[in-house]
Amino acid sequence: MSERSPTRTGDQALVREINLSLIMNHLREHAPISRAALAEMTGLNKSTVSSIVRELIEGRFVYEIGLSSASIGRPSTLLKLNPSAGHIIGVEIDVDSISVACANFAAEVICQHKESTGGWSQADVMARALALMTDAAQTGQRRGLNHLLGLALGVPGLVDQVTGMLLFAPNLGWENVPLRDILRRHFPDTPIFVDNEANLAALGEYFYGAARGYDTVLYISAGTGLGGAIVNQGHLFKGKLGYASEFGHMTLEADGEPCNCGNRGCWETLVSPPALFRRIRRAVEWGESSVLAEWVERDWSRLTIPMVLEAARRSDDAARTALEQVGHYLGIGIASLVNALNPDLVVLGGMLSLASDFLLPVVEEELRRRALRWNADAARVVLARHGADACLMGGIAVVHQSILTQSVAAR
Repeated sequence: MSERSPTRTGDQALVREINLSLIMNHLREHAPISRAALAEMTGLNKSTVSSIVRELIEGRFVYEIGLSSASIGRPSTLLKLNPSAGHIIGVEIDVDSISVACANFAAEVICQHKESTGGWSQADVMARALALMTDAAQTGQRRGLNHLLGLALGVPGLVDQVTGMLLFAPNLGWENVPLRDILRRHFPDTPIFVDNEANLAALGEYFYGAARGYDTVLYISAGTGLGGAIVNQGHLFKGKLGYASEFGHMTLEADGEPCNCGNRGCWETLVSPPALFRRIRRAVEWGESSVLAEWVERDWSRLTIPMVLEAARRSDDAARTALEQVGHYLGIGIASLVNALNPDLVVLGGMLSLASDFLLPVVEEELRRRALRWNADAARVVLARHGADACLMGGIAVVHQSILTQSVAAR
């Protein structure tokens, strides 16, 4: 029998990062908490917990708040995250809006803002986004969080992970935008992260939301387009160049509707809000009555998801049928991905998660019908806890994890 090879340095670093993440998650959820309780909850040995906690205290990310008041046994020193260690900014640029959130080091949001950008130019969107980020940073300083730990921006497109260049965002109509360089000119000494919005949203749900405690998570987000991500043990699967999980551009209909990416019949052309609105409009044009035609006065550009949901709750046939068709195609795509990836959780986010009462039963039925039984049985389907804010929370999580990993690894 050959001698067992020693653990590689990269493997040790990964194990340490996973252990750090475990400890931080339990501190965030259960503080104040003792070292012994952390060891018991995480399953890590006491020496590992003590070593990581010591380094976190030295970095001023964690502090001791005194002894427990337990009446039995020796009192334990309690630990808590230090919210004053600094602040973090998460940003999302979507097709028609900008969202910004600022959080302290305990991942508690201290300010948040969203505004519409419908019809704005690329330059106007970036100028306003920078202004909102600056406002958020100043709010953090006013709250006594003087150190800006990092900034993360999510966008609906392909991002070069090395340069932070937005290569292609079909629904924004943007190509080759040097987002990280633009941000760095305004925040020169701040760690900056730029990624696909679905990737960040998936991490937001993994660290702070519905996916906490799961191993392999498939995240699907329906907005103007359709995004997705895979998280395994807290790490995104990004592929060779960082462009993996563009599930919305899988071809489901060879000769289907044109997609903004240049292809036809992409999954997002069948399940996104524009696809839902198109089905309703065509149903009315083909003679079906709908209260929605009256509400928008035949100006279909005014149609919104809340309006469709209200009509469906009033048993409007056009609205209900369109939602059922979206759920059907959503379920077909998810079943295929469940067969390919075997996740233990599927998280649905974005605007269509608002329609869960109508979509989830259809999605789950298609999943049972089309996925292999073993894969379908293993995969729960749930809604994103943070909804439209998942990307912002994911940006906060990315900075949070990076700062901690680098700080602890450097010691």
